[in-house]
Amino acid sequence: MYRLIIGQLFYDGHQQIAISIANAIGCSSQPPPPSDKLFRLVSLAKQFVDDPDAKENELTLPFEPPSSGLDLEFDADIQPTSPEPCMYETIYLTVHKSACRAASFNNEGTLVATGSADCSIKIMDVERIFARERESRDLNENGPDAHHPVIRTLYDHLDDVNCIKFHPREQILISGSNDKTVKLFDFSKTAVKRAMKTLSEVYPVRALSFHPGGEFLVVATDHPTVRLYNIETAQCYVCANPSDQHSQPVLDVNYSTNARLYVTASKDGDVKIWDGISNRCVETFKGAHDGSAICSAKFTRNGKYILTSGMDSIVKLWELSTNRCLIAYTGAGATGSTDHPINAEFNHNEDYVLFPDEKSGSLCSWDSRNSDRKRLLALGHTTSVRAFVHSPTMSAFLTGSDDYRARFWYRKAIPSQP
Repeated sequence: MYRLIIGQLFYDGHQQIAISIANAIGCSSQPPPPSDKLFRLVSLAKQFVDDPDAKENELTLPFEPPSSGLDLEFDADIQPTSPEPCMYETIYLTVHKSACRAASFNNEGTLVATGSADCSIKIMDVERIFARERESRDLNENGPDAHHPVIRTLYDHLDDVNCIKFHPREQILISGSNDKTVKLFDFSKTAVKRAMKTLSEVYPVRALSFHPGGEFLVVATDHPTVRLYNIETAQCYVCANPSDQHSQPVLDVNYSTNARLYVTASKDGDVKIWDGISNRCVETFKGAHDGSAICSAKFTRNGKYILTSGMDSIVKLWELSTNRCLIAYTGAGATGSTDHPINAEFNHNEDYVLFPDEKSGSLCSWDSRNSDRKRLLALGHTTSVRAFVHSPTMSAFLTGSDDYRARFWYRKAIPSQP
């Protein structure tokens, strides 16, 4: 009961009172995460008080079935089941001819792509990465190229590749660049290295997000206005109300899983929530990181929360229903703000929040439910990490850096004891 009270106080914004109670009862080492579970239980009990003759079979519970991923209404006290990110190891490394600036997994986690300032894009087969690692471990003599992970190398940009995304349903990769173009590549054709379609922009392209159905694409550029494209017709739409737009360039954009909303993050320090049908802004988190530029913003799988990262090196979890910050993940960037924008990520089951620390070159991670900080992981890059993405299906992620290298990290199975 005390833990429910402390969690409710955190949820209601009374942090000092919650901490005082936690110290008094001896659970200050790991206080419970913010949760309104106590409020919901009291509301449920009041139904019996207000209507003592109500029949149990007529009672409608105000709960929805638990969904996968992070949900503080139902699983606030659940312990993580996935391995800590500090236990991951590099099992594959590929090198570009210039800085690695973008990375993306497909929805199934079977492919991962990297984009570089050398204008090229590499697509790698994840199963081939594992096969290559097994061959190396077992000293197989099939040769270094028996299972080469890089299955496609694409060239059609004239400047840095800033962002890449896989189509949710088809074998299409889309990329945005400093050359002010968005290009669509059909990578099902092995001999084709050029784009099958090009969308011309007026400003460098910073971020992309596919509609979950694959018909539409949201594009963020160095202009404050967000563009919505129909992939088939290449027709562009913008919000009819100019006051809805950001006041500075947009750095990130992401659809929710159900496509009802999408979220944008901007240099102006605001996070905006957009209606996925009307293309109108429906909510704004003003000065979400105390005025610092927002590097990234993405929905949780159930669409109840938004994870943001800022140039202040702080990661925050926002509750969409109340439009407020529930948890701040602090401790990264102890030497100050970052010089380059970098995104925060969940692991594949949203047990952990991950964020590369620019100054130390390490990966910071926290328990997503209570912000308990975990051990650091040295990423092994000699310069800043500029690209970071976690697999949606397994304990694996990829980092790309200005040192030209992209590293694929994986949590190897612990060998059984004889």
